[in-house]
Amino acid sequence: MRPPCELVVRYVLPTFRSLVARELIEKHRFSQVDAAKRLGTTQAAISHYLYSRRGDKRMRQLETVPQVQNVASEVAQGIASEDLSLTDTMLRFCKLCTTLRKQDIICNFHKGSIPSLPEACDICPKTSHP
Repeated sequence: MRPPCELVVRYVLPTFRSLVARELIEKHRFSQVDAAKRLGTTQAAISHYLYSRRGDKRMRQLETVPQVQNVASEVAQGIASEDLSLTDTMLRFCKLCTTLRKQDIICNFHKGSIPSLPEACDICPKTSHP
């Protein structure tokens, strides 16, 4: 059993943290230690996000999703300006997750990671596409 939320924790959250960390360090001149404190992680994790040459194909794909990029940039700006609390940051990520599920991005990752998943899977919320 591998629910879609497991994929969010395994791929979406690290990708999101990586984008926020990169922007905090490159654009807002945070140190790795300061970025780690603000993101609730370790300096080693930040270093891994910045310098790791490894990366799952799904993570690289997520980095190109405009909603992920936009929310990561918004969160980095909010952290740098101290306009966003830790709770605000978490809520922005949760909203992003909901958006990605509604747009079938998480659903498509889920189906791609479990070949035996029925085509008629209805775990993710139904959406009406224009």
